Parts: sequence; structure tokens; C-alpha cells
Amino acid sequence: MKYTEEHEWLKAEGDAFIVGITAHATEQLGDLVFVELPEVGATVSKDDEIVVIESVKAASDILAPIDGEITEVNTALADDPSLANSDPAGKGWFFKIRPSSPAQMDDFMDEAAYKAHIG
Repeated sequence: MKYTEEHEWLKAEGDAFIVGITAHATEQLGDLVFVELPEVGATVSKDDEIVVIESVKAASDILAPIDGEITEVNTALADDPSLANSDPAGKGWFFKIRPSSPAQMDDFMDEAAYKAHIG
């Protein structure tokens, strides 16, 4: 897994990456009550606002971590946003993206660096 400074995680799956938010992010946000996911087939650029989440504490946007095409979204999360709280690195994933430039992954942290970042 790789991690962004914005508390997202990315995990390779074939030619795409699964994207979600970290347990640290869910702890900071509190219980999620609403998630608006991107459209499958959408082409996004790094730092585009592509997911809207609302929690008991705040509303936030999730930014695209890389340039690419959204290949799948987690419809279960739209029906039950609390999956992001109960299983953030598993059933609580947000979307899958096929990168237009896989080299962008080189910019992200490994787990040890992320733990130091949130330290």
C-alpha cells in the first residue's frame, strides 16, 4: 500500500489502484453518514475533488491522488457509509482508478513513512 499526505491509501489491483481513506482519517472525521462517489468512466486529474463525504463532525472532499480513469466505485459504501469507519482498508474503499501515468505512484509514502507523518 501507498499513502498520501491527505490520508488516502492506494493499493495495486491489476492495472488499477483501489483508493480509500486511512483509519487515521476516519478517526479524525468521526462516523461517516454520507458518501457521494464519482462516476465510473470519469477521467480525473490529480487533486480534482471527486468524492464528497459527510461525517458527524464535518463535510470533506476526497481528491484524486493521481491522473486516470475511474473504473469502479464501491456502491456498498454509498448505501452504508459506516463501512469506511469499520473497515477503512478493506470493505470501506471508495473507488478504483486506472492511472494514466503509473509513475505518479512514486510520489507516495510507504506505511513506515505514513506512520511517521501522522506520528
